[in-house]
Amino acid sequence: MSYAKEKTRTAVLVDFGGVITSSVLRAFTDFGGSLGGDPRLPLDLLARDEHARTLLAGHECGRIDTEAFERGFAERLRAHGADVSAVGLTARMQAGLSIDQDMLALLGDLRAAGHRVALVSNSFGTGTYDGVDLAAVADEVVISAEVGIRKPSRRIYAMACERLGVDLEEAVMIDDLQQNLDGAARIGIGGVLHTSAADTRRQLAERFGIGPAAL
Repeated sequence: MSYAKEKTRTAVLVDFGGVITSSVLRAFTDFGGSLGGDPRLPLDLLARDEHARTLLAGHECGRIDTEAFERGFAERLRAHGADVSAVGLTARMQAGLSIDQDMLALLGDLRAAGHRVALVSNSFGTGTYDGVDLAAVADEVVISAEVGIRKPSRRIYAMACERLGVDLEEAVMIDDLQQNLDGAARIGIGGVLHTSAADTRRQLAERFGIGPAAL
């Protein structure tokens, strides 16, 4: 597939879950299936249930801790027929995630070529970033619970660019959720909807001039 050439950029903002890791949506669906009911229940609640959405927003922004989120979300799951314990809930929801070594290699290649990289991640649970040396992945790390802002707020992308020392129009956001790219686009940041490391590598090179297609 070929991509339309857009404005040349120099810096990259990158999501963690679903980009540096395997699909979060798939992991949550697998967890839902393990509960013995509708495998889509966890995702449906987080997307459509007002109480669950409020819990998630509060947790991602650091207003409530992991244990409070787990207690509240377990109650919402039980209210919809799932027999689930609150203890360790977020870890079980993320148990199916694995690190994408090809994405780590891509980010390493980009930094070696002189492109500044910032991790911009909505936090979830504890231990999410275990097993990854974030300092080796990115020049700057912006995690929602630590800064009190979550994607797709424009402020979190602006903060990442400020920390990198680049203008908004110089940056590209890599994310697996279109809503997060839309938030970045509202302030002039380019977007790559991530489906695989190879496709993201091609899009960065062909659309934005960030590194050759085969670094």
